[in-house]
Amino acid sequence: MANPILAAILSFFIPGLGQIYAGDMKRGLIFLVVWIVLMIVAFFTAFLTSIITLIFDIYAAYDAYKLAQ
Repeated sequence: MANPILAAILSFFIPGLGQIYAGDMKRGLIFLVVWIVLMIVAFFTAFLTSIITLIFDIYAAYDAYKLAQ
């Protein structure tokens, strides 16, 4: 069984990594692709997208934590 705290930490820094660690490859890859797209958009648009990306990071960490439990 995966450690929920470690899954949350992994997914906070790289969304999707915690989900993959917890055993859900498909969900992890979806989170990772969405995060990459958000990072590309954030590079070009700055502040608003950065806030959205931070919210997505927090949600990804929460999702990985719940998945690992």
